[in-house]
Amino acid sequence: MWKQAIEDAVLKTRRNIEKHGLKFPHIIEKQADWKPSKLGESRYQWEENNDWIDGFYTGMVWLCYQYTGDEFFREAALAQVQNFSERLDKDVYLDHHDIGFLYSLSAKAGWIVDKNEEARQLALRAADKLMQRWRPQGQYIQAWGAQGDPENGGRIIIDCLLNLPLLYWAYEQTGNAKYRNAAMIQADKSRRYLVRGDDSSYHTFYFNPEDGTPIRGGTHQGYHDGSTWTRGQAWGIYGFALSYRYTLNPLYLETAKRMTAYFIDHFPEDDVVYWDFDVPVVEETSRDSSASAIAAAGMLELLTHMEAGDPDRSRFEKAVQRSMESLVNNYSTMKMPEAEGLLQHGSYHVRGGRGLDDFMIWGDYYYLEALMRLEKGLTGYWYE
Repeated sequence: MWKQAIEDAVLKTRRNIEKHGLKFPHIIEKQADWKPSKLGESRYQWEENNDWIDGFYTGMVWLCYQYTGDEFFREAALAQVQNFSERLDKDVYLDHHDIGFLYSLSAKAGWIVDKNEEARQLALRAADKLMQRWRPQGQYIQAWGAQGDPENGGRIIIDCLLNLPLLYWAYEQTGNAKYRNAAMIQADKSRRYLVRGDDSSYHTFYFNPEDGTPIRGGTHQGYHDGSTWTRGQAWGIYGFALSYRYTLNPLYLETAKRMTAYFIDHFPEDDVVYWDFDVPVVEETSRDSSASAIAAAGMLELLTHMEAGDPDRSRFEKAVQRSMESLVNNYSTMKMPEAEGLLQHGSYHVRGGRGLDDFMIWGDYYYLEALMRLEKGLTGYWYE
């Protein structure tokens, strides 16, 4: 099953490159009367490299190269890395914390896979760009907006956990402790303030930007401030597992395991989650296949750190198997040969009316990474 799904993904990725060149897949902005039943387009909206999501596509291209050894994918990936270099030079929409998503899966991947020194230097420059989000007064990495922004100046979000590997890696490359210190402080704050006592999570947390005093948890894309946005919970699973890999802090491992147990305990009948664990489920409630894909990849990472005798290990292994089988059989586009995306029924910002029941490029990336882990032991580009 995994091999068939990978071969389908490789074929679709190749066709997308051939058709769209150096454009990147963005979420289609639907018409006002769009309904999920109208998903007949089966395509992405192809744009310039100017969104926070664009690194996921390049990560998929690198995975395809590692899987096939085909120079076509290597050349395409390197061309995209050059495009990311130009983006950093021109500072195109980089005033946010998702620099890790953008440059871990493009430039850092180019170093890991190809030992390309220019890609390594680009990834280190990107780490410096991410460090510009560090707020020394409050001791956190600001997610969005300019310093002092009245709405976002004191905000961290759980997604940032997957941007931290760029900083951990930069420390390993340079020996400069500023990268690791910032990443660990951010991970500690995320564990303390974003993870609730019942092992669910807030999407965001607000601090006083002047002195870092904690104010309140909340949400931006979840159902309500006290609910658990499923993609956020998935970011937590994978993010804390990666922080454990880099630091060996047992608290990060424990937190990843707790968040995984919560995620599994709230699986719906087909083991692929809705967009929020607390949203009322009716016929039109949106799934988020991308959240399940992230969680599956994160659980596979987590399992590499769990002892054979760990009582949770078998349970987590079975959950990954069930969820991935459901994604392949019920959500993939394997029977849609003209589709540009790999996973149907992803969600972006449901309350905001964006990306409802459609392809999400990050969902495609994590789905492919999870498949590669299962079939080939390829682990993606969060670490060397």
